[in-house]
Amino acid sequence: MARMVNRIVTLAFVALLPACASMRTRAVKDTSKTFKTVVVDAGHGGKDSGAYRRYGPPEKLVTLDVAQRLNSKLRESQLKTVMTRSSDVFIPLDERVTIENSQKNAIFVSIHFNDSRQRGIRGFETYYHSGVSFDIASRIQEKLMTIPHSANRGIHTANFRVLRNATYPAVLVECGYLSNRSEGGQARDWEYRELLADRIAEAIVEQRYGPGVYHSSTQVAVGPPQSETPTGGTGLARAAPHR
Repeated sequence: MARMVNRIVTLAFVALLPACASMRTRAVKDTSKTFKTVVVDAGHGGKDSGAYRRYGPPEKLVTLDVAQRLNSKLRESQLKTVMTRSSDVFIPLDERVTIENSQKNAIFVSIHFNDSRQRGIRGFETYYHSGVSFDIASRIQEKLMTIPHSANRGIHTANFRVLRNATYPAVLVECGYLSNRSEGGQARDWEYRELLADRIAEAIVEQRYGPGVYHSSTQVAVGPPQSETPTGGTGLARAAPHR
């Protein structure tokens, strides 16, 4: 009887092996300290507006603006960059994954803004999926927290497609809540978006080359949100409801 039980257990274990193999996650190359290219992803775009709340402009426009500023700062720091979109167009998630995975020796950074029905919620969050992405996510979150009056909502793992299917280290940065009166108002201010891009760029450059290498070209003060004339062709304007 004992032999029969052991045989049944063994057969069951062997039968489960193919299923276990199919559940393995794709291999992720650890380029977190050797990368030469940064894929900069502006979340949403085109028919996909993302968050769209009373206090902040449409998410698709502010993500593009921050991404363009980040792209420029990384190029100034002698890093190669690739943008998944550089205008207000819709790029499917699978196409974004294809763009990030087609690069050599790269990392992927996706820019987003957050949304909540609870207007009091605010703060920065950074997401990752694979363990090799943790250091980059941690460094970005740390740099964002140097912005005055910022709130820390932490670093989290997430099953987002652009992170889950990445073959290189990949992170997604939530640059505040458009649904919050303060952060939504700040997102309208080009100086604040410049500051966001600067802190993320600093984290990426330090991750690659070490502390003290990045030289900021940003000289801005964080104050009350200001009305502005849109720059960079993003069409930022007064907006009012999310993704």
